[in-house]
Amino acid sequence: MLPCIAMAQSGDKAGEAQAPLPEHLRLPASPPLAPIDALASFQLPPEFEIELVVSEPLIGDPVAMEFDPDGRIWVVEMRGYMPNIQGTDEDAPVGRIVVLEDANNDGQMDKSTVFLDDLVMPRAIALIDGGLVVAEPPRLWFCKDLDGDLKCDEKIEIAGDYATQNDPKHGLRSNPEHASNGLMWALDNWIYSANHTTRFRYSKGAWDREQTHSRGQWGISQDDYGRVFYNSNSDQLRGDLIPSEYLKRNSNYSGARGASVRLAKDQSVWPARINPGVNRGYRKGTLREDGKLARYTGACGPVIYRGNQFPSEYVGNAFVCEPTGNFVRRNILNESQGAINAVNAYDRMEFLTSTDERFRPVNAYNGPDGSLYIVDFYRGLIQHRIYLTSFLRKQIEDRGLYEPIGLGRIYRVTYKGKDAKQPPPMSSMSSAKLAKQLGHLNGWNRSTAQRLLVEKNDPSVRPLIEQMASSNRNHLAQLHSLWTLDGMGGVDWSILKEALKSTHPKVRSAAIRLSEPQLKTSLRPIVLEQLLSHQYDIPEVQLQLVLSLGQTSSSKAIKAAASILTQNLEHPYMRSAVLSGMKGKEVDLLSEIINRSNWWAKKSEKAASQIYTEIAKCIIRSRDAEAIETAIQLAAKAEVGTSFALLTGFRESAFKRSQGKWILDGKQIVLNKKVEALNDLLASPDEERAVLAKELYKAFSWPGKAELKKVSPELVALTSEQQARFDTGRDLYAISCGACHQPHGLGQDGLAPPLKDSDWSTGSKERMIRIVLHGLQGPIEVHGKKWELIMPGLSVFDDEQIASIMTYVRREWGHTASPVDPSEVKSIRTQYPGREDMWTVKDLLKIQ
Repeated sequence: MLPCIAMAQSGDKAGEAQAPLPEHLRLPASPPLAPIDALASFQLPPEFEIELVVSEPLIGDPVAMEFDPDGRIWVVEMRGYMPNIQGTDEDAPVGRIVVLEDANNDGQMDKSTVFLDDLVMPRAIALIDGGLVVAEPPRLWFCKDLDGDLKCDEKIEIAGDYATQNDPKHGLRSNPEHASNGLMWALDNWIYSANHTTRFRYSKGAWDREQTHSRGQWGISQDDYGRVFYNSNSDQLRGDLIPSEYLKRNSNYSGARGASVRLAKDQSVWPARINPGVNRGYRKGTLREDGKLARYTGACGPVIYRGNQFPSEYVGNAFVCEPTGNFVRRNILNESQGAINAVNAYDRMEFLTSTDERFRPVNAYNGPDGSLYIVDFYRGLIQHRIYLTSFLRKQIEDRGLYEPIGLGRIYRVTYKGKDAKQPPPMSSMSSAKLAKQLGHLNGWNRSTAQRLLVEKNDPSVRPLIEQMASSNRNHLAQLHSLWTLDGMGGVDWSILKEALKSTHPKVRSAAIRLSEPQLKTSLRPIVLEQLLSHQYDIPEVQLQLVLSLGQTSSSKAIKAAASILTQNLEHPYMRSAVLSGMKGKEVDLLSEIINRSNWWAKKSEKAASQIYTEIAKCIIRSRDAEAIETAIQLAAKAEVGTSFALLTGFRESAFKRSQGKWILDGKQIVLNKKVEALNDLLASPDEERAVLAKELYKAFSWPGKAELKKVSPELVALTSEQQARFDTGRDLYAISCGACHQPHGLGQDGLAPPLKDSDWSTGSKERMIRIVLHGLQGPIEVHGKKWELIMPGLSVFDDEQIASIMTYVRREWGHTASPVDPSEVKSIRTQYPGREDMWTVKDLLKIQ
């Protein structure tokens, strides 16, 4: 029997044995390699080559980079990360931003200038309007060089809530593995982050911000069409196939799909060397028999290749970094019928591997020369102390992996036999020349030109950009031209009307989306008619059309949405696209669909039934008496299958599941009058339908009907102190919880389960406090659906703040649960001093 390692580290799990590595595994030496020797450790497909761009001493501990318009590289140096095996002194202001220059144009950087230093754990940058946005959690800075010496002269705070603030538990400004990062200027002119719930927009010298959903963990990218991609350590690629802002519009609709979609089903990996230095390598399934990593544990820094140096078949591929496995994956994204499936481009191989254990790719980028750039943190120890296990610490000490630090490299991957030339400097280009770059073959050029044009906002170039936006010759030029005009103040309807005629569906979709502001002007009737002409377009365009039609309450728009929905029963996201824009209009949509005869074939009966059920759920959740009465009447008149699906939806929203049984939630749905159609349903010859109707009869109340016997406590009014706590909790929820669980508490598919009407929210306070304090490790079942995700704890908040959030959740959305007092939070916090483990459902169910 193998001896177990003594547990003494933050990442150790109570009661979990950490057996050492099997004796048959020979651990190769892992000395730090000089850059030239590190190059020899790489393996690539034979048609590619890798070369060094820069290394220490010009850079140290690089984690992110950005090319400026003239080809210089701005690098984030996180020099404070794990300066020793204990992880102490991480709050030392040793982080820097440096600017790298290639003085002799040989493709290698040979000059480094410190732009900004004395930073604590900086992690992301973005070049904006001649300045640099710097993420130094919890602050986001806008820094400017005012005299041209590449040194920061002005530092203005944009936000003070960029990632978690000082954490009394960990003694850090934020948990480095879960703090915000990325800062990507996207096609829609908004700046998005990974692991953050706010997006930013810079316009006319001012910063706007909007709430958005949290995306991934480390790294963020976009494709040529502005779709956003990201990942987390054990989930290599996700993406927003629908802009998430659409999906949060309908507070009556739960389970909207299309954002944070898991694109890669297979998480298997194929490193070139054994990987003993993995934090939980002692667990079965983490390593294969040969000692190599079996599945992703550190996926990060994805990039969608948008360059022109690789052959065209590589454009749109997703490259994903895996520092714990010392490789970079190439995924081919297969798109079909509205869905994307990411698959490894090679059979049991990776695109770029290294036999050097210290090769730590943490971010990848498209370059101005069209090639692929990789940031190498180059360290032996990359696991943060918060999660470090005794198993890994022993290896770190035995094999000397904790030093040296302060190294780092940036590599360039190119396709052999094809030049990788740097473009002319773009900062000095005229507006007209920049406009021409909007059609460049290299995505970096197009995006950079768009940003510069938006920042300059030169009215003299607008006619040229409008001409490009109207032209069919280059769909990518059209797309960037349209979004550039949007960033410069808006697109004229005359231009959008021409773009709607484009032969490319991506352009037509963009034109529809950009037409939304016109629906609020006097041109609304004309614009709406033009948009409705696309209701018989291909599904890709129809998807955007129903998203945009959701911005208007026109009866014609509702009719078109019903038509499109019934044409696309099997489309994975069409139902979400339609229902997300139907708040308050669900019964009108239902009427339109029911009135469409013979609109589904036998093979799609299940999908049709799901549509009816989802619409019915929305109507019940609205608590709109008139809408519910109309829906009941429609259900009574409908054919049996439709009626049953509607009644099922009514039932699932009018009742909640508790301890395995369906019981009333203690709050009747009040109607204006008795709906005679209920009697018709009760008398239905179809037994199943009659049973459902009988159950539902109990859920409704109207003047003259006997009161329902309550099965849950009467609502007890909050005291003034508790009400103040509820009000504070509303604000804290919006900041810390709402982006995932949504303002309406209905959650988001692939991201977070519903809180509304969930026993986990309204049941045991003892369980809920533990979840909020320490987090939850899935799987967990909510409303009959299993969720495999992780919810980090909020121990960073004090007892009063946690009590406020919980009080809000337990009394919002019609909940009647008891409020939470700070003393209750304190009591549980003190029971688990220093607890690092997330709770599991199995453990929580032992607690009453």
